[in-house]
Amino acid sequence: MEETAQKLRKMSEDLGLWDLGFFKDEQAPGDLHYGISLIARLSDAVVQEICDAPTHSYFHHYRTVNAWLDQCMLQLGMLLQREGWRYLPIPASQSVPTPSDPNGYHGRYSHKEGACRAGLGTMGKSGLFLHRQWGPRVRIGTVFTDCPLPVPTAQFPPSVCGDCQACVAACPAQAIRGETWRPDIPEFSLVDPRACSRYMKEHFGHIGRGAVCGICMRVCPKGKTP
Repeated sequence: MEETAQKLRKMSEDLGLWDLGFFKDEQAPGDLHYGISLIARLSDAVVQEICDAPTHSYFHHYRTVNAWLDQCMLQLGMLLQREGWRYLPIPASQSVPTPSDPNGYHGRYSHKEGACRAGLGTMGKSGLFLHRQWGPRVRIGTVFTDCPLPVPTAQFPPSVCGDCQACVAACPAQAIRGETWRPDIPEFSLVDPRACSRYMKEHFGHIGRGAVCGICMRVCPKGKTP
């Protein structure tokens, strides 16, 4: 449905999104196998203030951008619904506890996987999504639909980390294992989410209740501005 795809692209530009891509995943919720990956770029000035701890400005920025992405997903979804299609937005930042993951380290769907499938970037050793232009300094949203959108033939761009170990060395929780990502390995093979979460709660509880860090994002050379 190229006409609908063009309308989605036009709306994404009007909303101010930085990038948009389409993908298909047969494991997506229900029969809504087509996905839209939305990219919002974070403020370089905010990210650069992160040193050995997150800042109050970063925590606020993180929440604000996530909320804005949720609104953008709603707008795109309502466009799809007006065109006669169904849509399911995946919240930009939401943990979903399950019997196998009672601590809720997973969301309903991995925004990072969707963005990789859409050809917008790859995964870093940090477990963060690395956008093809702005590296990890982005937030992602995902909308699923039954509208058959045009999707890329080649999926999962290869890792761009090479021998870089900047995030591994900088992680205060020692949660990043230094493994190079491949599509056939689970995300948590790269990072120990328990160690990351525990450290944030113990050391950054006074900043956003220990829910954000950002150190690995700030030190990553991908997407840094001069």
